[in-house]
Amino acid sequence: MHQDVTTPLVSMNILYNVGSRDEDPEKTGFAHLFEHLMFGGSVNIKKYDEPLERVGGENNAFTNSDVTDFYLTVPKQNLETAFWLESDRMLNLAFSKKSLEVQRNVVIEEFKQNYLNKPYGDTWLLLRPLAYTTHPYQWSTIGKSIEPIQNATMDDVTDFYKRFYNPNNAIMVLAGNTTVEEVKELAMKWFGPIPAGEEVLRNLPKEPVQTEPRMLKVERDVPLDCIYMAYHMCGKMDDEYPVTDLMSDLLSNGNSSRLYQSLIKEQQLFSDINAFLTGDEDGGLFVISGKLIQGVTMEKAEAAIIEELNRLKSNLVNGDELQKVKNKVESLIAFTEMRIQERALNLAYAEHLGDINLVNNDINRYRAVTPEQICTLANKILRPENCSTLYYLAKK
Repeated sequence: MHQDVTTPLVSMNILYNVGSRDEDPEKTGFAHLFEHLMFGGSVNIKKYDEPLERVGGENNAFTNSDVTDFYLTVPKQNLETAFWLESDRMLNLAFSKKSLEVQRNVVIEEFKQNYLNKPYGDTWLLLRPLAYTTHPYQWSTIGKSIEPIQNATMDDVTDFYKRFYNPNNAIMVLAGNTTVEEVKELAMKWFGPIPAGEEVLRNLPKEPVQTEPRMLKVERDVPLDCIYMAYHMCGKMDDEYPVTDLMSDLLSNGNSSRLYQSLIKEQQLFSDINAFLTGDEDGGLFVISGKLIQGVTMEKAEAAIIEELNRLKSNLVNGDELQKVKNKVESLIAFTEMRIQERALNLAYAEHLGDINLVNNDINRYRAVTPEQICTLANKILRPENCSTLYYLAKK
């Protein structure tokens, strides 16, 4: 719990320790489907949104590879409504054929709209199975394809719910204008009677070290050629994570970054280029993606990216350049703390990662990064044999 008496609101965040990595390889997309099903009504509350809107509240949710998160914000005098709503759908979600059909169709439409009919939409459906051969990160949160969601049965969704949507697999955070006493009282009243559920034992297959480059070429009806280069990197809680994060910022955070200055402004090879991390817990990807200027070959574009990466590997980054990206990280962290909803999420995720003090100390991990660490890690990660490359070609 985090108290802030300067706001008239309270934000509740419930983070369930379940993501797409927990799915059966033959039944992918279930974690995301469940994010939708949780809004379909519970036994005592036919429509989740109506009572919340009536008391001036708002809500949303998201799913990724590692977690599923639900959050809402209400005026402080209506806090008990939040406990009532969330406890009822944790205790007994209203499974019905109608609810399943409605949410199934919503997810299928989302799959078609965002992944099949949108330019570059299927990128991650191609890139993840190229980069991962063993770990469940090899499929996207939406799933491998539409079929598992189309074929999902009532037994399938009931089993998934009973396994993961329990108090012992969830973290609840309250942030805003309330007290520890009030939160304890409401938590015991509304969540105390709910059975804990069985312990979730996670034994996921470890992704083997990539020992040779991988390549995939596809042609799609898109306006420009695009290149994606994905390098395996550490997990979210590893000591190397802040170093890798700053490395991506040096390459592409803003118009003064290296890739922008060299490949867009000077050489005019790309119309857009980015370096970013997937941020997965069990070992993520360091990704470089760029849209090529018409007439530039993939080979020339890729060689230019590699040249910039080699500069990072060969020369120590200037202290001022490194400090600039550290300052950007610090300002970003400060901005995320401005809203109680973000504070609640940050607390929940830090607790999920196993260190609640990350909410206060994470910035110190970034401040401590040195130019030498950047250079060492660049040489460790940005190797050809650690790279999976996708040539996403526009149909001629």
